Amino acid sequence: MAELSTNIQYIKGVGEVRAKAMAKLGITTLRDLICFFPRAYEDRTVIKPISMLIPDETVCVRAMAATAPRLSHIRKGLDLVKLKAVDEGGVLDITFFNQSFVRDAIKQGESYVFYGKVTGSRRHPEMLNPVFELESAHHLTGRIIPVYRLTAGLSQNIMANAVRQGLDASVDMMPDYLPAHVRESYQLAQAGYAYENIHFPADCEALEISRRRLIFEELFIISAAMGVLRKSRSVRRGRSLKQADLREFYQLLPFQLTGAQIRSIEQSTGDMLKNTPMNRLVQGDVGSGKTAVAAACCWYAWKSGCQSAFMAPTEILAEQHYRTLSQLLEPVGMRVGLLTGSMTQKQKKSVHSQLRLGELDVVIGTHALLSEGVEFFELALVITDEQHRFGVNQRSALLSKGDSPHVLVMSATPIPRTLALIIYGDLDVSIIDELPPGRQKIATYTVSEKLRERTYKFIRKLVGEERQVYVVCPMVEESETADEDLKSALAYAEKLRKEIFPDLKVALVHGRMKPKEKEAVMSAFSAGETDILVATTVIEVGVDVPNAALMVVENADRFGLSQLHQLRGRVGRGKHQSYCILFEGAGGEISRERLKIMCETNDGFRISEEDLKLRGPGDFFGSRQHGLPELRIANLASDMDVLTKAQAAAQELLRSDPGLLSPENALLKDRIDELYQLKASTMN
Repeated sequence: MAELSTNIQYIKGVGEVRAKAMAKLGITTLRDLICFFPRAYEDRTVIKPISMLIPDETVCVRAMAATAPRLSHIRKGLDLVKLKAVDEGGVLDITFFNQSFVRDAIKQGESYVFYGKVTGSRRHPEMLNPVFELESAHHLTGRIIPVYRLTAGLSQNIMANAVRQGLDASVDMMPDYLPAHVRESYQLAQAGYAYENIHFPADCEALEISRRRLIFEELFIISAAMGVLRKSRSVRRGRSLKQADLREFYQLLPFQLTGAQIRSIEQSTGDMLKNTPMNRLVQGDVGSGKTAVAAACCWYAWKSGCQSAFMAPTEILAEQHYRTLSQLLEPVGMRVGLLTGSMTQKQKKSVHSQLRLGELDVVIGTHALLSEGVEFFELALVITDEQHRFGVNQRSALLSKGDSPHVLVMSATPIPRTLALIIYGDLDVSIIDELPPGRQKIATYTVSEKLRERTYKFIRKLVGEERQVYVVCPMVEESETADEDLKSALAYAEKLRKEIFPDLKVALVHGRMKPKEKEAVMSAFSAGETDILVATTVIEVGVDVPNAALMVVENADRFGLSQLHQLRGRVGRGKHQSYCILFEGAGGEISRERLKIMCETNDGFRISEEDLKLRGPGDFFGSRQHGLPELRIANLASDMDVLTKAQAAAQELLRSDPGLLSPENALLKDRIDELYQLKASTMN
């Protein structure tokens, strides 16, 4: 009997060559194989008589081969095998392309079941390349058949046979991570039944029962793992800061805070009074005032004689935060420093020395904060801005500079609460869902190519009023495979510079440029030296340019709604009315409907809910860096009701057995320990 950790190549029928192909799909062990769930199913249980066939439907037909298969060589590389099949009420013409083996495989006078898409007409139905087997076989037809993701060297038959062998090899040791009382309470099938019927369902009902069980299990384990992580954090000792009167901080501000900002500040500083490390996410729309929350936490740490480190993803953003916090905090005697990669060695050494000796209270920087020479006198607070843009190792490197410091994570990527529970299940979440007074709604329009000239006139009008404009393209340069009308930033910047606006200052910024080049272009735009900035999504999280009043997005159908919302947030930061124009591209009616949401609302949370429904969770971030657990079967857009139940079940279980010490929970504990080792760093 094989173990679940057995290398896939030792499973019957796999071998070394197929194991290499399967590894490309993430399948390396027997466990991976039985957890490689089908992406779809073909219902081959519906059998219709030939007289009832309708063109374009995909069904099974039980019929006799009325003629012997006839092989024809049409030309080099094209062979045809043709035959007629009959039942009591009709004739079906069948053609196979480049499958010459069929000539000997199908015998005249024998009865077969053919499965495929019906072509031709009602009176003269046809099938091209159907799946077929003898009427008595029942291997390929008369059943619901799994359809798997494939890669080169694998076919559906190879995958199905490998999974069959895998299930047979593991049938007596399939672990059931759900305690019996959870299964009973939520009326869930046992593990063995679920794994068998998710791959080879007896019928549609068995498939649905199995899906529900496995989705519940997946979300239950993640929820329980998050609960264990949270528990382990509460056991860890941290630095308890002294209570300070926040009214003193509020008096420093030249503006009135919103209720949501005050709530977030009080939640964060309340965490910092405890002797367990704060682990809080402050989530708010672009321009909602998250920096004021960060400033309050830095001030609070300073009142206890401690230092704070604030890490931003780019130099230009670090400099922006440095200017904001210096103006706010230095008047009360706080010492604010900046540390970036482009500073001279002498400047860096000076900052290093000040941090080590406790002569700086707050340091704002990029990944330069992680370098070896950086040592703190008394680091009590670590803030990361747009956390998903930092690697796991970078975040832990900064945390190791202090002794269990408090952690504040800021994100301007609005995430639906349901998704935040999974991604940030180990963090306490503060949501800033109000915009400061005076923030104007950005007028947003979806337009077709017909309004191209009118858009150019509008750009010229705004520049004439001394405003600035962003133009975002989906690609850096043309590629052979791309659609011809897909805008590339390089080519489009050149066209605007030479043909459309030769008298205006047009600049270009994209992700392939060196960091210093990008910083220089963005700084020039920020300083008002450029009229139009053509960019890729590199500007999605970027510098504050209050004078930028128009965002034009080319081929907007190529972007997620949340990404478009982030881009739109680059404008509307000053006192002028701002606009966003979305060129709809070639996405058609569905795309037009999707983009309409952008015109209807400026609420990032509503947009993110729509994005989750339309595109799934991956699009909230451009990479897997965010540590979202990889879901094998659950879909966060459609399985929210199961998620709610799974989370409730996990919470109830951890209340009754916080350490999962009961024998009934031993398997679950082992699985969570395994997950914890694999994912702890990415979930935190």
